Amino acid sequence: MATGRARLLHQHWLGVQALRLPLGGLGAIPGSGGFSLPSEILLKILSYLDATTLLCTGCVNRRFYHLANDNFIWIRIYSTAFSPKRCNWRIDPVEKTVASMNLLSVEDKEAGYWKKEYIAKRIASVKAALAQVLKLVNPYTGLPAKTKEALRISGLGWVIILKEKSGKEHVMEHADLFINHSSVMVVWYSKNWPSLATLSTLDLCGVTPVLMDWHKPPTKNGPRWPSLVAKYSLSNLTDSTLVGCDRFVRIFHLNPGLLVGLWKRAEELAFVMANLHFHHLVEKAHWARPPCTYPSIVHLVFVKCSCSPEYGLHGYQLHVDLHSSGTFYLCSTFRNLFTKQGDTEFLLQFEKKRSIHAAANGYIENGYVKLIVIHFQNSTEHLPLIGKVGLSWRTDVFDGCIKSCSVMDVTLLDEYGKPFWCFSSPVCMQSSANPSDGPYFVGPTYCIDYEDSTGTMHMELVWIEETEEYFIVSMVLYLSIAKINHWS
Repeated sequence: MATGRARLLHQHWLGVQALRLPLGGLGAIPGSGGFSLPSEILLKILSYLDATTLLCTGCVNRRFYHLANDNFIWIRIYSTAFSPKRCNWRIDPVEKTVASMNLLSVEDKEAGYWKKEYIAKRIASVKAALAQVLKLVNPYTGLPAKTKEALRISGLGWVIILKEKSGKEHVMEHADLFINHSSVMVVWYSKNWPSLATLSTLDLCGVTPVLMDWHKPPTKNGPRWPSLVAKYSLSNLTDSTLVGCDRFVRIFHLNPGLLVGLWKRAEELAFVMANLHFHHLVEKAHWARPPCTYPSIVHLVFVKCSCSPEYGLHGYQLHVDLHSSGTFYLCSTFRNLFTKQGDTEFLLQFEKKRSIHAAANGYIENGYVKLIVIHFQNSTEHLPLIGKVGLSWRTDVFDGCIKSCSVMDVTLLDEYGKPFWCFSSPVCMQSSANPSDGPYFVGPTYCIDYEDSTGTMHMELVWIEETEEYFIVSMVLYLSIAKINHWS
């Protein structure tokens, strides 16, 4: 209703102004050739606006910025939004006195004080709501079970900021978004990319409304809060890891999790694709640095003590997804992974609509712990990839699919069920020789590799011509002992 009155007042004044003075504008600066409304009238008009509209009004010019910071307007908004949730027939004299004192102290505060208080409290309420939503944990992935809901209620959006060497910036909103089991895939494409030769860096940011309205979808034109998630260099893009290509584009991988597609003919940007794992994603995209939520637990691996074979990793759990644009080729969970120093036997439970018990060997060598998740000798562990593997892409003009490529999401949980190693990254199957230490497979063999500071993941696959599908015949993790011993 207040917004309606403000609109009526605004339209009425514009009509009067059009009749009296064709030049100038609403609230024009004195001496600029236009008519200027007194501040008292402008404040009266601004008092009918809601908080979001008031923030936008403050961006018009310097005068409106100062007027939109008025403490009397904001304390009224603050009091309405955060008034006690109760109704009394009679007002307590003490409460009445406190309220009067607050109103009297408005002028003692600096301009914009109550605006800052209101915004801070609104942000705190969103934080509290998100923390409540993210409490429930999915037992299969060890990640918050309601991450999708948290992303929805937070109004989170994604932008990339392309920075030229001259300092000019280009801000682009995401064009597509796919929410998977344990990651988010965000895509940007456009007909008006800046020239690649002029670009120096790419900033990936999460943007959230400063004032989230639970009952309305977030608007791109409203005030938003950016949070830097990752920063990438574009100076030597073609020297980065080439993931794959088709007849239109070549795609390059920038760590962590960014794919950049270049047109083959022009060597210019075609699309950008960011793969973001759910682990601490909501926190990073809202407040740049996730809060420390891990218990103070130190994991010990005794590498040199051969007399203590009992120590090592135990109770680890692995969840792996292979997918592209909402299509899944693999979705599997492996439980009770553990290893000891030297050759030991451990139990591997694989869960994919059923459980399988298998024996495998674990090792600690060369500064890495080796966990064999699937191994050659036991054919009951071998897993098929469902469907034709390929990484789909699209732009305003063309679309395509790069064969043998996909996105791999990995979530490795420690013995306490806490995420130890999480990533979402594009991968590509490369041709490889038949393994010398395993059985001979009829059909071409391939491998998938991923490596970062925490560890390495290696898969061996075989193409079965009769069924036209890939089978994973080996999966091995190599985890850094330094990372494990400093894990807390």
